Amino acid sequence: MVFIHDTQQSLRAAAYLVNTMPGYDGEDTLTTLEQFDDYLRVNPYTGVIRRDQTELAAIRAIRPRLHELWEADREGAVPLVNELLRDGQALPRLVIHDGYDWHVHATSDDAPLATRILVEAAMAFVDVIRADEYDRVRICSADDCEGVYVDYSKNGSKRYCDSGNCGNRMNVNAYRRRKARESA
Repeated sequence: MVFIHDTQQSLRAAAYLVNTMPGYDGEDTLTTLEQFDDYLRVNPYTGVIRRDQTELAAIRAIRPRLHELWEADREGAVPLVNELLRDGQALPRLVIHDGYDWHVHATSDDAPLATRILVEAAMAFVDVIRADEYDRVRICSADDCEGVYVDYSKNGSKRYCDSGNCGNRMNVNAYRRRKARESA
């Protein structure tokens, strides 16, 4: 499964943003402007970015809408994606900038950042749906994690998110259970 660069970038940015929501541990990791700057450093956006409390509040407010995309199946995601595109007044156009080859922007550069994030995520999910790869949109299999991710592995076998050490932790737990059964 290969998605073009901007689709992967938008999917990663959406997953990153969803994973800042309070999970099992109850911690919200997007409450300060410094944390917002960290998000933007890892997930760069072009256009107008104010980096103020109002923009941070707007970004935090869109996380549940993005999370719905991970809770849905392929057919259930279609109305969600269409709603995001409609709400963002998406009008796709080809652009080239900052060393990236031709790609699609679907909002104006001066649209609010929260709108641009939602529309870019929706456009990325359009690609996932059209490629019939929605089974790669996943919630972490760790029993103590609600992290989301998109599985880019060749064989589609990834089971854990990248938010923590879920895979390693679950493997250690399985190892300890095996050793305990062998000792008993």
